[in-house]
Amino acid sequence: MNLTDKDFEDLKYAKAILENPSLAIRMLNVLGIPFSKGLMALPEKWYGHIQKITETALHTALDAAMVTMSDKVEKKSSEILHKVIVAASGGAGGLFGLPALSIELPISTTIMLRSIADIARSEGESINDLETKLACIEVFAFGGRSQSDDESEVGYYAMRAALTKAISDAAKYIAEKGIAEKGAPILVRLIAMIASRFGVVVSEKLAASAIPIVGAAGGVVINTIFIDHFQGMARGHFIIRRLERIYGKECIEFEYKNIN
Repeated sequence: MNLTDKDFEDLKYAKAILENPSLAIRMLNVLGIPFSKGLMALPEKWYGHIQKITETALHTALDAAMVTMSDKVEKKSSEILHKVIVAASGGAGGLFGLPALSIELPISTTIMLRSIADIARSEGESINDLETKLACIEVFAFGGRSQSDDESEVGYYAMRAALTKAISDAAKYIAEKGIAEKGAPILVRLIAMIASRFGVVVSEKLAASAIPIVGAAGGVVINTIFIDHFQGMARGHFIIRRLERIYGKECIEFEYKNIN
């Protein structure tokens, strides 16, 4: 089944976003500060806290996804509104520096999830569906890469494949028992897998925030870049899912992998 010209252009656009998720470079371009300086400014003890804080933020977002996300009549996503809200939370966090991350990140992550859900809905997804809600959470796994990553192992479809069983198991568990048991091994496994990728981007965000001159105004800019980054990931992800519903997953994956 051949893609229309428009759908093929959409696929190319999605791949361009999904295969180039560099938040650090975008921050460097906007803030004009070498990213290595931010990393050096981070207290060593914070590296051990990032995974825990990230997992807490994702648990909060998952709770929100199960309880508050639902379909609306509107089909156009409200990306600017969500940027403004997340930027404001970044400004507040910037006033208090690194210790505010444990409070600010769950808030900004939940707001970003709402924006991701808006984007999903605008691409034809039903937010009432459990599969869609988990696909929204899944977006946080697509946004970060460490320097040690093998490109062949962390591409978009490779990451989706790695998450497939965890998401399937989580969907079955939630459908049967709900979201109440946060400590359930199935949910812990899914959150840990996503957090390992999301944490890379959180580290980059935190490193930029650690630079003394950034402060509250810089927190606004950093969080604006942060949410814009994941809005892009969401747009690419849900374009792919829309095209898969039309042409089939195998067809779109084949075309995706053959785009240079």
